[in-house]
Amino acid sequence: MTNPTTRVLALLELLQSHGQVSGSELARRLGVDGRTLRRYISTLEELGIPLTSERGRHGGYRLVAGFKLPPMMFTPEETQAISLGLLAARSLELAETTPALESAQAKLERVMPTHLKRRVRALSESVTLVMPRRPVASDTTWLAELADAAQVRQRVRLTYAAEQAGVSQREVDPYGLVYRWGLWYMSGWCHLRQALRSFRLDRIQALEPVGSHFVRPSDFDAAEHLNSSIANLPRAFAVEVHLHTDLHSASNEWGAAVGMLVPHGQGVRLSTRTDYLTWFARQLVRLPFDFQVIQPDALRLAVREQAERLLRLTQ
Repeated sequence: MTNPTTRVLALLELLQSHGQVSGSELARRLGVDGRTLRRYISTLEELGIPLTSERGRHGGYRLVAGFKLPPMMFTPEETQAISLGLLAARSLELAETTPALESAQAKLERVMPTHLKRRVRALSESVTLVMPRRPVASDTTWLAELADAAQVRQRVRLTYAAEQAGVSQREVDPYGLVYRWGLWYMSGWCHLRQALRSFRLDRIQALEPVGSHFVRPSDFDAAEHLNSSIANLPRAFAVEVHLHTDLHSASNEWGAAVGMLVPHGQGVRLSTRTDYLTWFARQLVRLPFDFQVIQPDALRLAVREQAERLLRLTQ
């Protein structure tokens, strides 16, 4: 419990649950000295929390008799947004966050007025969100640390195990984080490569902050950079396909997982690279909308072979 704000909230929780508590006991539970405890007491008073203190052997601090924090007030729209947010987080199926999600909902229900509490439970028990297909979800070991570093613009040092280049030490300015098809990525400026790079969090072996700070470009879009990076990976075949659908529908299908999707004329242009044209052709064939292969010619042949195979299967 190193964050002062966390300690102040913990102090308030102790006073609410234990009534009068001695200063020495509060300091012991919070892991601070007496001077720091008095500073936290002053912070609560500045926030309008009424406290009383008594000196002597049986003295201590306590909340003013009858004081109770008011319930958290939410509008119906805010309640719906919170409930759907919790449902979406559950749908990601990140095993390590499941207990936290249950705890968060229980705490919200505890402080909400009765009519809003019923709405939260109704949405939780009646609504199902079907998320896009994806592989097994990755862990979130480094997520909080990288989010903090991105927020305060602090450079980090990574021990990173790249798929082909092996393990390396890198200093990186974390610009942003993206969850994409079961994996977490961090995008930012890599000082080793002197270029923008994206890093999979499950390949980070160690992480520590360094003293340097950075300025993030105001127009940087982490998701757009990641999509572009994946679309231009050094694979054997450059692929362009025109999808006869809208951007939303294209994004909900397989194409959004592997390349750049850009509105183009009356449809969407998919640009990416692949090493396996037969596999790529199979993915195209299963799409629910029409498409036109722009390049390469070998992909057109692979799609034709898949079509002929399907015709044989229907005879």
